[in-house]
Amino acid sequence: MSESLAGPSAADRCYLGMISGTSADGIDVALVRFDGDHAHARPTLAYGHTFGWDPTLRERLVTLGQQAQLLTLDEMGTLDVRIGHAFAAAAQAAIRDARLTPTDVVAIGSHGQTLRHAPHGDAPFTLQLGDPHCIAERCGIPVVADFRRRDVAAGGHGAPLVPAFHAATLHATEEDRAVLNLGGIANVTLLSAQGEVRGFDTGPANGLMDAWCLRHTGQAFDAGGAFASLGRMDAALLARLLAEPWFAAPPPKSTGRDQFHLDWVDAALTGAETPADVQATLLALTVHSVRDALRATQPETRRLIVCGGGVHNTQLMSALAAALPAMTVVSSAAHGLDPDFVEAMAFAWLAREHLAGRPGNLPAVTGAAGPRVLGALYPAA
Repeated sequence: MSESLAGPSAADRCYLGMISGTSADGIDVALVRFDGDHAHARPTLAYGHTFGWDPTLRERLVTLGQQAQLLTLDEMGTLDVRIGHAFAAAAQAAIRDARLTPTDVVAIGSHGQTLRHAPHGDAPFTLQLGDPHCIAERCGIPVVADFRRRDVAAGGHGAPLVPAFHAATLHATEEDRAVLNLGGIANVTLLSAQGEVRGFDTGPANGLMDAWCLRHTGQAFDAGGAFASLGRMDAALLARLLAEPWFAAPPPKSTGRDQFHLDWVDAALTGAETPADVQATLLALTVHSVRDALRATQPETRRLIVCGGGVHNTQLMSALAAALPAMTVVSSAAHGLDPDFVEAMAFAWLAREHLAGRPGNLPAVTGAAGPRVLGALYPAA
């Protein structure tokens, strides 16, 4: 899906944010203006578009995300450059389509493509590919990238990072709110009326549903939840999936496709389930894990603001509203933020915070030892 709002004035310089999420369904690009220099300046989406991957490259990314495969050093290096070129091409196309020039963009904030996220163990790490040198060289614009590793180095999970942006743009003093991002993985930001901010991953969202849908229908995603609507939730299967110890772990916590993948689903199946019933159950898994997380951490939430690709899954949105009757469940569009580009806008904001020398993480969210300026700067020349 793409969205184009207002054509930005060349005199009003903006920031460009890019991310390819867990589902690797495209490169989201957002050109963002801010109405001030402070951290809570109001962002405006000047242009947003999702650029598709080369099919062969996307297939490789999805395969790597779903299976624990070994990569040679040569393949790792080649993949890093190819992803960097894809991000650079997307940025160039966005600038051209928005009728801007590189001089109209202060900086690019590039998240890249997560290949592995393993914030636990003796040597915790998170790995995003998409060589920022290639992006800076091809676009002629300074690039801020590699946002997650500084937080991990400080003892945090490096995720989720978007809650700081949510807090800057969606906090309200009159009610407790939560912001739910339904990407490949679901993550929630808790915004209490008193100003406390917390956030964590709640479990799988589109990633598992997309992968199961592709396996059984040949479609890359379940448009509107149509496939899930053909089945019935299998309570016994849902219970087996929710028995995964990760769900009971307290925040801070984060996860990815290296943990929640089709092999994980297959291990819970008896073989008697129909594909549509499994799809309906995976949808229910997302709903139940989100509901349980909110009840455990901020039960007084009155408004759930939803963004990410899952906002277009009408079956999923209806199920969330039914599971959370005490909350108003709305798209972030109701608050002036296009749900398809909130994360890309967040990385434009994180690039801006880096250049301003301001921290981009929230230690209460990630578990880091303290606030840190995130990312590294790659000059235009």
